[in-house]
Amino acid sequence: MRFELTKEFLERIRQAVSSEDTEWIKQHITDLHFADIAEIMDELSMEQSKYLYFQLEEELQADVLMELEEEVRDRFLASLSSKEMAEQLENLDSDDAADILGELPDEKIQEVISQMEDDEAADDIVDLLNYDEDTAGGLMQKEFIQARLEWPVNRALVELRRQAEDVEQVYTIYVVDDLNKLVGVLSLKKLLFASPKTPIRDLYEGKNLIFVTTSDSSEKVAKVMEKYDLVSVPVVDLQGKLVGRITIDDVVDVIKEEADKDFQLASGISERIESTFSVWRITRARIPWLLIAMLGGTLGAQVISKFEGGITQIPALAFFIPLITAMGGNVGVQSSAIVVQSLAKGSDQFGSILQKLLKEALVALVNGLLLSALIFAIAYFFSNEWLGLVVSISLFTVIIFAAIFGTLIPLVLNHYKIDPALATGPFVTTLNDIVGLFIYFTVGTLILL
Repeated sequence: MRFELTKEFLERIRQAVSSEDTEWIKQHITDLHFADIAEIMDELSMEQSKYLYFQLEEELQADVLMELEEEVRDRFLASLSSKEMAEQLENLDSDDAADILGELPDEKIQEVISQMEDDEAADDIVDLLNYDEDTAGGLMQKEFIQARLEWPVNRALVELRRQAEDVEQVYTIYVVDDLNKLVGVLSLKKLLFASPKTPIRDLYEGKNLIFVTTSDSSEKVAKVMEKYDLVSVPVVDLQGKLVGRITIDDVVDVIKEEADKDFQLASGISERIESTFSVWRITRARIPWLLIAMLGGTLGAQVISKFEGGITQIPALAFFIPLITAMGGNVGVQSSAIVVQSLAKGSDQFGSILQKLLKEALVALVNGLLLSALIFAIAYFFSNEWLGLVVSISLFTVIIFAAIFGTLIPLVLNHYKIDPALATGPFVTTLNDIVGLFIYFTVGTLILL
């Protein structure tokens, strides 16, 4: 049965915490799923959360900690002493512990590491902190299962059982040689059905081995795991030695963060922000594109002023200004969004790019013909055929231009290693507004004056 947190149950939890009713907490809380416990802690005060948290078993504490809202987790950890934080980090997977420590000042990191009693865990965390967080090395965890080529099955079973004590989820058994270089993977079924003296080298599979290197970007890792439908992928260093693995939950986080970043860029926010950030930091992220939009609006006003005489003679021209700017912006954003999506999936070959340009041009041609015919009829009905002709020709031209421009810009940005998601934001819409107005008034001047 799915858990649902009600106001009544939450109030009962607060009462149990206030009265330190540990029996009630153990009976009603500790058997819940860790995600449900995290949901409860998100709603409690810091002191209440800490009391409830320390009533849980260590393994459950680790799961709950990583499930908390980021803001709540940061405040919770900040309320702990270095010793308490070290104890909590020792219960986490190495990659999660490194992610948490990576947000702290260097002095605090050294202080927490020095308080850790498990030297091996501390060494793993320190090693992970040396990698950039946006690389495979920064994503990987040091807990994994491996077997050596020369091991017989009976020894492999003993060794794997020992290794599994530190691994929460066993997805794959990796096979390495004497130099710890990754050579293949081992099927658990083959291992269980093989005779005790059979060497691992007779059982492992080394063909079509999929792996990533520590320096690969997080985006590349996500693409590899998506393409080959993997739940985990091994990570090797530049010498081919097995140093870690990346699991699907970490890749999902990467995909979500990338989607959030692209959405913010498309909305005109130049850096990743959270609602909890300071007013100044949020303003700093938004102001660059607001300035660009303001400059674009100013240039658009200048275009209109240059054709002031034509508008004075034919006031009806002003009626369709919003239509021209809105259609140009919408078409440009639609085209750029399709290209950005394709680039995100890795489709950046020349043939693919040329095909996209041709397709978007054809789509714009069809849309332009249909919409310009419709607007001609509307303008003819409300005004006259000459104004209808101006609006329809202008709209057709603007749609063609906006589609091609919206396709080219993200490709150019991608070529120069700039996030193409920028093309789906104010940059494209502002430029299309300016060019659209120029086209509209130029056509109007040539036909009507």
